[in-house]
Amino acid sequence: MKLIEALKQIKDLKRKADDLQDKVAKHSAYLSIETPVYPDQKTQVHEWIQAHSDILKEILRLRVAIQKTNLLTPVTIDLGEKTITKSIAEWIHRRRDLALLEAQMWTKLTDRGLKEGTIKQSTDQLIEVKIVRCYDPKERDSALALYQSEPHVIDAKLEVINAVTDLME
Repeated sequence: MKLIEALKQIKDLKRKADDLQDKVAKHSAYLSIETPVYPDQKTQVHEWIQAHSDILKEILRLRVAIQKTNLLTPVTIDLGEKTITKSIAEWIHRRRDLALLEAQMWTKLTDRGLKEGTIKQSTDQLIEVKIVRCYDPKERDSALALYQSEPHVIDAKLEVINAVTDLME
């Protein structure tokens, strides 16, 4: 089974589990004057509960297999001028929030609204004021572009990896 198949199977199993919960909620009790919907409704409810439990066990098995696969499968991605290899799990974390946090840091490199010009001192002497940057604007712009595009590059690569990588049991 491929990673993508396991992910889709989990989604389908969750839908089935939700459906079983709805059935149990709807048929777990009835009034003595009502005709039950199922011939042996008590048994039917217990079967749904057991089926739900079995589905959750399968979801757990698939999730653990996905985690194992994600931790043990290396993926190489070209970012900027670098070729970087990380596990699928590491790339997922980069995609989820770490690339964004890197980009946010680089956006903090600004001139802080400071203005260059001339100011008058208390002695009436004019003094020229310049902005002193503690960063290289070209490096900032390059890093920002890289980190802002990183999630999209990761998504594209992981879509392919999920389709071709076998699930590790």
